[in-house]
Amino acid sequence: MEWQQIEYFQKVAQLQHMTQAAEALSISQPALSRSIARLEEELGISLFERQGRSIILNQYGKVFLKHVNRILKEVDDTKKEIHSLLDPEYGEVSLGFLHTLGVNMIPDILRAFQKEHANIKIKLYQNNNLSLLKQLQTGEIDLCLVHHAFDDPHIQWEKLWDEELFLMLPATHPLAGRESITLDEIQSEPMIAMKEGYELRKIADNLCRKANFTPNVTFEGEEVTTLAGLVAAGLGVALLPDQKDIDDSKVAKLHVRWPSCSRQIGLSWYEDRALSPAAAHFKRFVFIHYRELKK
Repeated sequence: MEWQQIEYFQKVAQLQHMTQAAEALSISQPALSRSIARLEEELGISLFERQGRSIILNQYGKVFLKHVNRILKEVDDTKKEIHSLLDPEYGEVSLGFLHTLGVNMIPDILRAFQKEHANIKIKLYQNNNLSLLKQLQTGEIDLCLVHHAFDDPHIQWEKLWDEELFLMLPATHPLAGRESITLDEIQSEPMIAMKEGYELRKIADNLCRKANFTPNVTFEGEEVTTLAGLVAAGLGVALLPDQKDIDDSKVAKLHVRWPSCSRQIGLSWYEDRALSPAAAHFKRFVFIHYRELKK
């Protein structure tokens, strides 16, 4: 079995069309067909079902593709690792972050980092707190900006900043003119919140419990700006972090005096997994960057 055959098979499996795959690989269609036929002959099975001009993987092809993808990814990761060891400024960093950090924090961090390390590539993964930490466990990402780590002694978490959560009301709400409020004052209001499972939802529910009431959640979503838009439309109130693209003319943001409404954001990494030089650069940069902001 030749290495080239494996790469050819993956491309055909992706495109499910022999002519298109040949064009993508810059070879002739007959040459590609012969390569796939030799591969099938060597394996002793057919990998595809032919349907006119299109071909689809059969059950054997699907099993083979799973292993091919894993092999090619290992080779690609090895190439990247060797390349980053030779020149850390041309490495790659896989960074995960919470949905709610995508507007304000992440662009600021990346802009500042790439001024100093313009050739390092950053792959971004946006998800909820639990999913990001699972991605960190499996090695899919190098680092993640999350609310906190969970019960895994191998996952390290270091606080970067405290983020205030504001009570957001429609600008036309009777309480909108206030500068601050206690959370129990809105216990009868319909609540707009993140979906269950999101860390921000857990925090909001806990804060409401501290204020001795169960929120009447009428709308759920995945993005802060979407929830703020529902608030602006007069559909309820929400506990959310401030973001640049929330329309202040339509949404009033009140400081909550009691209970204290905030969350901690920090950087997590997997302790027993060595970071690439590029990822180590990024990790050091983030801690220095936020130490400078605190001064």
